[in-house]
Amino acid sequence: MSEAKEISPVEKPESATIAAKDRDDSVASEMDGRDSRIAELEKAPMLDPEKGRVEKSDASSPETPAAAKKEEKNKAADAAAFAFCFVGLQVSYLTWGFVQEKVMTKEYTTGKFPSATFCVFSNRVLAIVVAMAAMGIQHRSLKIPAPFYAFAPCSISNTLSSYGQYEALHYVSFGLQTLSKSTKVIPVMLMGKLLNKKSYKWIEYVEALMISFGVSLFSFSEKSAPGDDKTTELLGYAMIALYIGADSFTSQWQTKVYKAHPGVDQFQMMFGVNTWSILFTLAALLASGELWTTIAFLKLNPAAFMDNVTIAITSATGQLFIFYTIKRFGPVAFTIIMTTRQIFSMVISNFAFGHSLGISGWAAASVVFATLFYRVYRSAKSRKG
Repeated sequence: MSEAKEISPVEKPESATIAAKDRDDSVASEMDGRDSRIAELEKAPMLDPEKGRVEKSDASSPETPAAAKKEEKNKAADAAAFAFCFVGLQVSYLTWGFVQEKVMTKEYTTGKFPSATFCVFSNRVLAIVVAMAAMGIQHRSLKIPAPFYAFAPCSISNTLSSYGQYEALHYVSFGLQTLSKSTKVIPVMLMGKLLNKKSYKWIEYVEALMISFGVSLFSFSEKSAPGDDKTTELLGYAMIALYIGADSFTSQWQTKVYKAHPGVDQFQMMFGVNTWSILFTLAALLASGELWTTIAFLKLNPAAFMDNVTIAITSATGQLFIFYTIKRFGPVAFTIIMTTRQIFSMVISNFAFGHSLGISGWAAASVVFATLFYRVYRSAKSRKG
């Protein structure tokens, strides 16, 4: 499944659903989503903002130890739940990223994996199974309270985004691909203004420029591999641009669907988008002949089959952890986890696949991650205010 489109909690946490990869990054791009836990606290009766707890009408001393014990128990439960989310997201997406790079860059017994489109297709098949199961449990029906065609535009963009993400690894390093996801904030802002008439503060434009500067510096710091030429590099940048642009459209179009059809939830969105994606990718595989080529390749290379299954499973589990984390702790906590995941992914990729990253490369990555963490801090501060 694609990174986990990684999805943006900004409008609705559900938009993270579709692109697994991709879901980690979208959510990080916008930070004005609603934290359900905060909303519940705001609705609590007789909340004393100075003491940070609910006042009881009869605060007799015998109740105080019990209340303190209950509060400590709740904190311990929250800490355990956060650790569960952190580990779940890290394991899911670190595994997903590692195997994704392996599939697209390494040689199997009979050669390299032949089709990025098939990777997208196989991920969508498992995603739709998960969506159907969730809809059956939650709604006991596969009906969607929105026209089926409403999901087609963001399905096309989501499919193109996933394809660009996989295909880029044929031409550029995993580190550059990972950092480039951070620049998605720029097209997301542009799409937000065009599709949803959103406005942004000047500091958000400054952050976007700083991220772009860091990614540009990182790309210049990389050493081309022997045999690489400018055409190959340009193809890699084109695939990254396709990924970023299409993914930015996906999150904003999903927001339009949610606003136009408030009854749609994240699992119904997941079902609608992935149904279209399966149709699109299957048609592309049949038209190009890659379906039969890839099936034959998988028969000769069982390791490639297991790698594809691993990508699909970790992408699906990652999406479920995305939903739970945002619902329980909000988009800010989710963004912190996913930003640290990007750092871990780059370190693992460097050691596992022998990438060399000099001082200028690490400096550029530091600029990007420092800006991302500042965005998280600023968002958390504004929410408390």
